[in-house]
Amino acid sequence: MTATDTQRAIETVWKMESAKVIAGLTRMVRDVGLAEDLAHDALVSALEQWPGSGIPRNPAAWLMAAAKHRAIDHFRRHKMLERKHQELGHELETQQESIPDFDAALDDDVGDDVLRLIFTACHPVLSTEARVALTLRLLGGLTTDEIARAFLASEPTIAQRIVRAKRTLADAKVPFEVPRGGELAGRLASVLEVIYLIFNEGYSATAGDDWMRPGLCEDALRLGRILAELASAEPEVHGLVALMEIQASRSAARTGPSGQPILLLDQDRARWDQLLIRRGLAALERAARVDGARGTYVLQAAIAACHARARTAAETDWPAIVTLYGELARLMPSPVVELNRAVAVSMASGPAAGLDLVDAIASAPVLKNYHLLPSVRGDLLVKLGRHEEARSEFERAASLTRNARERELLLTRAREAKTKA
Repeated sequence: MTATDTQRAIETVWKMESAKVIAGLTRMVRDVGLAEDLAHDALVSALEQWPGSGIPRNPAAWLMAAAKHRAIDHFRRHKMLERKHQELGHELETQQESIPDFDAALDDDVGDDVLRLIFTACHPVLSTEARVALTLRLLGGLTTDEIARAFLASEPTIAQRIVRAKRTLADAKVPFEVPRGGELAGRLASVLEVIYLIFNEGYSATAGDDWMRPGLCEDALRLGRILAELASAEPEVHGLVALMEIQASRSAARTGPSGQPILLLDQDRARWDQLLIRRGLAALERAARVDGARGTYVLQAAIAACHARARTAAETDWPAIVTLYGELARLMPSPVVELNRAVAVSMASGPAAGLDLVDAIASAPVLKNYHLLPSVRGDLLVKLGRHEEARSEFERAASLTRNARERELLLTRAREAKTKA
């Protein structure tokens, strides 16, 4: 194996195993920032040693063992409070002596540790932007540069965001634990929000030259799948996984040869990934078995499932989708949900009925600069033969979006409407 191959293998191992290593270390040192530093020290050791010695049989256990040695050295070198030194440093030494190869140590409570790390990284004490960046760093295994490129931010900005997030967690003395009782629901909502934000940024990038960033979708799906196994009694977790699996199944059909967006009803459904669809439908069934009540992610997944089950756009069960959006609107009142419901109504009952609903919410402040409002309105106006009005709406939508691919699509639709006016 060449040095380049070894480095790529190390990077792959890190993305797969870093969350387990950082989580296990955080349980011992009770400091997310210190745990990440120790884990990165172990990664540096791997980069130095593995090209010569070869990749070990259990690379994750090797990284954990190296990080534990670093932790022991840290507490000895800094001579921290004697009590903490005795409690933590001695505990690590004891574990080192009793489990020489560390394989068992890596597996001990690893599921619980990763779950605790997810809830810590997504703690509401942090801003949404900080939660996203920290989650991608600690649980996604992404570098600061990768996160910055994914969200079109500067590397110093993301680095500062991560540093502040870790400092905030330390200053707030956020416990490394899974919340219990009534606190669990609120904290779980924060975790799911972060994962879905990551997925959505990959699925429909808010800015930049690319319509999609598949890497972010994959990171979010991996986190969602992990969470579904660790929190298997929570139906909304399975609902989110189902939603992401089904949406991800359309990825290959969502862009044309030159990267241009292809809208849902125009996609070649033969290119939809049937394996992901089956996984999504299975996750949706799992949610129903856990709890008959349908939360917001379960409802959104049920809507996505209606599309997935239709072999052609014409076979879509639009009345069922209208009903699901009505249920979603009751749980999560929002002009954005109402806008989506209006689209479904237009497909079920005609464009005029949909346009009436759109116009009823058009003055909502949250939609003032939301580019999909004029985009939807333009589409409905085209179907009603009001092409000049549609052109104006598409041009306004193009001026509001920050995604270059989406802007091109909207301007193309504006030109088409102009030629028909």
